[in-house]
Amino acid sequence: MQNNDTNGLLNEAESGMLIAQAQSTSGDSWRLLPYTADILPIHAALLNTGKIFFFCGSGNNPDRSNTPYDSVLWDLINGNFTHQRAPTDASGNPIDFFCAAQSFQPDGSLMIAGGTLQYDPFHGSPTAFVFNPSTQQLTQTASMNSGRWYPTLLTLGSGQIFAVSGLDVNGGLSIQPEIYSSSFATGWIAFSEPTSSIPQYAHLFLLSSGQIFYSGAYMGGNYGVYPRILTLPNSFTQAIAETPVSGLQDQDSRNQAASVLLPPAQDQKVMICGGGDGNGTATNKVDIVDLTAIQPTYTPAASLNNPRMHHSAVLLPDRTVFVCNGSQSEENTSQGNIPAEIYNPANNTWTLAATPHVQDRVYHSVALLLPDGSVVTGGGNPARTVDELRLEIYSPAYMSQTRPVIQSAPSTVGYGATITLQTPQSRNIKWVHLIKPMATTHCYDTEQRLVDLPIISNTDTSVSVTVTSNQNLAPPGYYMLFVTDNNNVPSVAQWVQLTPQANTQLQATFYVDANFAGASQSFPPGVYRADRGDLNIVDNDNISSLRVPAGLTVQVCDNSDASGLCANFGPGDYPYVGDQLNDIISYINVQQQ
Repeated sequence: MQNNDTNGLLNEAESGMLIAQAQSTSGDSWRLLPYTADILPIHAALLNTGKIFFFCGSGNNPDRSNTPYDSVLWDLINGNFTHQRAPTDASGNPIDFFCAAQSFQPDGSLMIAGGTLQYDPFHGSPTAFVFNPSTQQLTQTASMNSGRWYPTLLTLGSGQIFAVSGLDVNGGLSIQPEIYSSSFATGWIAFSEPTSSIPQYAHLFLLSSGQIFYSGAYMGGNYGVYPRILTLPNSFTQAIAETPVSGLQDQDSRNQAASVLLPPAQDQKVMICGGGDGNGTATNKVDIVDLTAIQPTYTPAASLNNPRMHHSAVLLPDRTVFVCNGSQSEENTSQGNIPAEIYNPANNTWTLAATPHVQDRVYHSVALLLPDGSVVTGGGNPARTVDELRLEIYSPAYMSQTRPVIQSAPSTVGYGATITLQTPQSRNIKWVHLIKPMATTHCYDTEQRLVDLPIISNTDTSVSVTVTSNQNLAPPGYYMLFVTDNNNVPSVAQWVQLTPQANTQLQATFYVDANFAGASQSFPPGVYRADRGDLNIVDNDNISSLRVPAGLTVQVCDNSDASGLCANFGPGDYPYVGDQLNDIISYINVQQQ
């Protein structure tokens, strides 16, 4: 363990340490930290403990493929980096999760899936790991059905994790999507029908409908596949429907672009900005799509002040979008000395922010929102073995202003609940919202979203708000809770966990005959298996129809261990389960949406 700053990150200004600073006339500033990262932070995730997890596997260095770097846990308060040894397989051989993907699970643990089997040409690994923030340990979990190098992971409203794209174990593009659930006996279940050639590190966003939007931003080439909405079927034996979304400018120049779900998430608008073409020349074009429209279509928005690729976009708690890092030409660091920019969705304007000290933040750079409302940036890998390890903190102008304070708030909240926050600025609070912590790599992040909590009442000392009941709008897990005042100045965040509330009144009902006839049996959320005698009324291999109420989803399989033929059913009435599933169901998993 390395101790870099005994005074603590939050006390640097008072400690007298010499820290380089860059400040703009608008009051924002950059601070170059007096220590460096222990590894190149190719992958970065803010954990619910407030610490940041960095990992890089072999770190884009083929000489380290058999000796991957440790992953590290960065404690920002005291500047420590705690190391976790690189994982190994059962034979003791190292596992390289360089260029994997990551996504949070509802309990706050980080799923890491994919990685590197070999370099030049790259072949993808099927391995998967879970990092537990409490134990600070990596644990191997079930491997995927497909190898994936440069894949995308996306946490669904059910808490399950969707995996798509990436190079497979033979170096070809994987077109076999799959889903992970701890309730699946095999961990991952693959769809039998392929997708189109969805690009590597495709930027995906979970929509309030449960559909998935591919923004058109990618890593490398786009394989001729452009923005589209993906609709997951009820069965793993069915194809994922793909509906194109048109209108994107420079759609072949969105390599290493940035894209975000604009705040608040309830508006269902996605912005894509910048990116590069096949020659590495960046664009400044920006487009926004309203996904609530009957026929969603991208429309041009105000352009970036500077073209850029390899950049990061971070949602700030004043409901603006901060864009930093990148270069105007591929890994050309001489064109990376460009100021950050801030986009305001309320008036469709970009404002130049302070210029960072480090201009090497191109390929393999990251940026993360911190609970105090600042942004940390790290990384940069313009060529193999050229690793930018310096770290910077960006402080928006609001951090120098008088800020509202959350004195107390619930640590756990349920969907559809009303919660009360104690704050002395209660009469001056404009917004209350949740921001999902980031888990980012290669300019993309499927996690971050800002979810509005509508204010329903306030007193002189408190504010009461309502929490969405839609798990697709705000997937279960940990969030940063902010209040923002009428001057658009946010508080420091408090951590809250958004959890489904068990509701035994909601039950899915199964019938032994088609058209809801014959004997029936109803099940609340839970797992039910014929080999345990759970299907004691409808019996094993004897179900032909079912009803699923709003708020529940159902998975069924023909084997009691959740293997074999499986299918998913969303809310609705199903007078016949279909010829393939009729009279073979032995496993039922009822889940809240």
